[in-house]
Amino acid sequence: MYALVDCNNFYASCERVFKPQLRHKPIAILSNNDGCVISRSDEAKSLGLPMGAPAFKYKTFFKEHGIHVFSSNYPLYGDMSSRVMNILEQFTPDIEIYSIDEAFLEFKGFENYAMKKYGIEMQRRILKWTGIPTSVGIAPTKALAKAANKIARKFPKETNNVFVIFTDEERIKALKWASIESVWGIGRRLSKRLKAQGVKTAYDFTQLSDSWVRGNFSITELNLKKDLEGIKTLELEDANIRKKAIATTRSFETTFSDIDNIKERVSTFATNCAEKLRRQNSLCNMIIVLLGSDRHKKWAAQHRTSIHVVLPYPTDSSLVISKYAVKAVSSIFKKGIKYKRAGVIVTGLVPNDNHQLPLFDSQDPKHKSLMSTVDSINHKLGDYKIKLANQDLERTWKMHQKHLSSRYTTNIDELLVVSS
Repeated sequence: MYALVDCNNFYASCERVFKPQLRHKPIAILSNNDGCVISRSDEAKSLGLPMGAPAFKYKTFFKEHGIHVFSSNYPLYGDMSSRVMNILEQFTPDIEIYSIDEAFLEFKGFENYAMKKYGIEMQRRILKWTGIPTSVGIAPTKALAKAANKIARKFPKETNNVFVIFTDEERIKALKWASIESVWGIGRRLSKRLKAQGVKTAYDFTQLSDSWVRGNFSITELNLKKDLEGIKTLELEDANIRKKAIATTRSFETTFSDIDNIKERVSTFATNCAEKLRRQNSLCNMIIVLLGSDRHKKWAAQHRTSIHVVLPYPTDSSLVISKYAVKAVSSIFKKGIKYKRAGVIVTGLVPNDNHQLPLFDSQDPKHKSLMSTVDSINHKLGDYKIKLANQDLERTWKMHQKHLSSRYTTNIDELLVVSS
């Protein structure tokens, strides 16, 4: 059996843990630089607040409807997520962290367990220890567990926040309830193609022939169909699998038309990518640098471009990756353009202990110990105390965060104060 545990309105729930007076109040969480709405509480959804709503256009809407607005507090959300996942590991060692607010669990040897009670215990322990409400879906396959979770989320009182699909009758009933566009792995474009064939529900999808699905789509959709039929085809993913590419892209807090500010941002993004490379024990062979103007300002001159740079040798050194990234952005920068966004992507990743060495060029061996020391110090002191000389020493990211809450669990200076 599999379970999908999903935190309800996770970002909003994290804010409510430390501000309980906001329970049952509408909450909206904004993206980087307070740009647009990326998360809404159920109360905000019921008021008609759309996902992706530009914050500057909805200021009056927020005020008229009493919506509490917060800037994204990723240190808080990340720490609360880790606490939830650590609790889930107490119930089974087989876990796949699917996103910051949901995880798949596999239960091997649990044939004699009452899975409904086990799911309720998971949900109650997470709520008691973290204050985060969750919904739990349990079923024989991952795709069915996802469907069961949607039912638990939609009908919390009837299901006690936990829904189990065990029999074939329960499976069919759940699939007939689920619309095709709500099925995990079925996107908007794919659902349109399926609707053209008369497929309106998840159950309709399972009634298609295997040969038709294979001929019109791919093995991915065929495996999904099998999973919905109760035939296990989707396994838990190995958390140790290395990413094939690592990206750091950000919008600036304002537009930049000078090359120096853009170089500083690109250097910082490149350094961040290099740190992530070292964290997963990988080296990169190529970097991609992105640069773009503000596409929302139609009246201004526009320029969006990118450049690929093949490195002379595989590396995870911040010094090397930053050097080539800064050089690359200088070659695509245009004077007179007001740039709003930049990014660095490192790709062509290989393990740091198993890669082909170049014949002539090689990285300075001192970089390995230097990077290790830098990572260790930054991990202990936080906030990237050690940086490259071409980075701004006073900032990590420059972002507008006018509605930022405290980092209650990760910064000792922002702990919750309890008064008697």
